Amino acid sequence: MRVIFFLSLFLALTAGCSEAPTEESVLRQDYASLENLARGTEVRWHMWGGSAQINQWVDTYVAGEMKRLFDINVVRVPMDAPVFVNKLLTEKVAGKDTGTMDLLWINGENFKNSMQAGVLFGPFTDRLPNFTAWYDPQKSAHDFGFPVNGFEAPYGRAQFVFEYDTERTPTPPATLAELADWIRANPGRFTYPQPPDFTGSAFLRQIFYATTGGHEQYMDGFNPDLYAKNAPLTFAWLSELGPYLWQEGRTYPKDAAALDTLFARGEIDMAMSYHPAHAQMKILEKTYPDTAKTFVLAEGAIFNTHFTAIPFNAPNKAGAMVLANFLMSPEAQLSKFKPENWGDLPALEIGKLDEAQRQAFDAVDLGAATLGADALSAVAVPEIASEYLELLERDWDTIILGH
Repeated sequence: MRVIFFLSLFLALTAGCSEAPTEESVLRQDYASLENLARGTEVRWHMWGGSAQINQWVDTYVAGEMKRLFDINVVRVPMDAPVFVNKLLTEKVAGKDTGTMDLLWINGENFKNSMQAGVLFGPFTDRLPNFTAWYDPQKSAHDFGFPVNGFEAPYGRAQFVFEYDTERTPTPPATLAELADWIRANPGRFTYPQPPDFTGSAFLRQIFYATTGGHEQYMDGFNPDLYAKNAPLTFAWLSELGPYLWQEGRTYPKDAAALDTLFARGEIDMAMSYHPAHAQMKILEKTYPDTAKTFVLAEGAIFNTHFTAIPFNAPNKAGAMVLANFLMSPEAQLSKFKPENWGDLPALEIGKLDEAQRQAFDAVDLGAATLGADALSAVAVPEIASEYLELLERDWDTIILGH
């Protein structure tokens, strides 16, 4: 998640040109014309590739439906968001008006950096019929506190949960203090992915909220003085527990998939995910034991919306818009919601669906491992501004990894 060098280079060379460019020839067309323009084309979707289940859903269901409905070939390109953002920044500086990326799965500080550098296409979401039909614009108006302004299309929601095995841990911790006590009492049985892995970074933000008095104080934008005052509390908590972690805190799993493997093999007794149905999905694929469950802490569980965006130099903007629109459809949202496919929470408004559609969502069996909507909503807290996230990851590298 280090794009500072490239962002600085771009800003220096473009001297204040920070608005993302638009392409009137595409945005001026009605949606039916866009579909016709996109037929028979290829859409290259650059996205995080760290989940085999998500990859399979894209490669089978999404690719299959896009081909069947629109004769569009979807090519999934695994690439971490900071990498493709840096690629866009360098292409912008070099004047490369036609790139190789059509659609991006992008969030948080990567979206903010991209918007400030003017490397995204739009605004386009108001041109997508599924967005106007099924979504609440206010619920997707910000991404990590930064205004979206139509340059991102929502396609899923997530919330942070912990995972445990009732055979090994009959009663999980209920609060942060109980979690700390459990870690001390069970040395070597807990760890978390190394930030900037998305799940590891989410855990870090969870601890930041919980050790500094809650999320409310951070909701008015970035305050460097507040961070300077509060961050030492978070890193003191993490540092004190370091020796009790897996490998005595000398090393950390490289990503969420590595953490899943440790938990599945029984090397640790707790895992975590930003997808509430993740444990159930792992049970269905016979990776986790049937006794796996999820829990949240009383101090809160962060939730967010994830989005797609289109690069300024996407060669197939029409196809990208058709794919973004399909991902927001009730059919795609329902498929994605099922734990056997992904278990990702729907981003659309269930109340806007007709009765048959609502019943289809209500009928989805999230499994015994998944917490109910009431339990999740009771502890839901919003994401932090991206400036806090960047500083937390930077200081984690220095204080925790570099100790």
